[in-house]
Amino acid sequence: MVRVNDDSGRIARLMWAHFEPIHAVCYFHPRALDSFRAAGLRGYWRGYFASRAAPLGAVDAAPVIAAFFGFAPQMVTRALPHVWEMATPQEVLRARLIGAVQALAELTYDQPQDRIAEAADVLEAAVDRLELAGRVLGSANAALPRNESPLARLWQAATTLREQRGDGHVAALVAAGVHPVEVLAWRAALDQRREFLQPARGWTDEEWAAGRERAIARGWLTADGTPTDRGRAEFQAIEDATDRAAAHPWRGLDAADVERIDGLLDPVGRAARTVLPAEFPLVLPDLPQQRLATGPAA
Repeated sequence: MVRVNDDSGRIARLMWAHFEPIHAVCYFHPRALDSFRAAGLRGYWRGYFASRAAPLGAVDAAPVIAAFFGFAPQMVTRALPHVWEMATPQEVLRARLIGAVQALAELTYDQPQDRIAEAADVLEAAVDRLELAGRVLGSANAALPRNESPLARLWQAATTLREQRGDGHVAALVAAGVHPVEVLAWRAALDQRREFLQPARGWTDEEWAAGRERAIARGWLTADGTPTDRGRAEFQAIEDATDRAAAHPWRGLDAADVERIDGLLDPVGRAARTVLPAEFPLVLPDLPQQRLATGPAA
């Protein structure tokens, strides 16, 4: 039996490319957004902050600012804790699950339901293998009750895996001593637009300029804002650390196991990607054009 333990970081990144879009339908599909509005959450960002924070209970802004990492504190405080006057965490959790299931049902209506159920099984099995110590959002989502609906199970498992991975990414950024605005200024120079990232995360021009100066002082950007080789290497090290921190559920699988899981998730993930906006705050890896080989990794 061929083992892929030494390649688990690469496998974790591939699985993230599948389950991140499945999770993200709750922020972008019209049915999901309608579900938030029906629960009393008027405005996109109220639904976003309430739905991601709801597994933690009716928290104030401070733990959300810390856990979400990239958002300006003033942006979070405009939503929290006021959203809990509009809808309780339990009502928000119900709304996000209903909206996500309706979205996925529309996106996967032409896919075999037994394959959807099997995909839910494999993601729930991965959740059962998660390491949750230190992963606040991942742990809070893992503790939620499981639904009987295959689409609900699939979405909740994808969400738990996504938030657990995000917890690990934040830990890697903190360990590297990187400030949130510094990361955004780096991404704006590397592969996204400031005009999109800055308002989407709520930082002022002065805060953005300070983050850019930090990135220059760190050696990630030149004085004219060009990414440096050092910046690319150090940011890649953070990405690699994130992959390693998310790898545990995928260790111990042989190559045939990985190919099977990849094949189950691929059509759902591709369908979910169709509702992601052209500008998406995360840069997902490209999906392979062909299925994984079943031989040992090179």
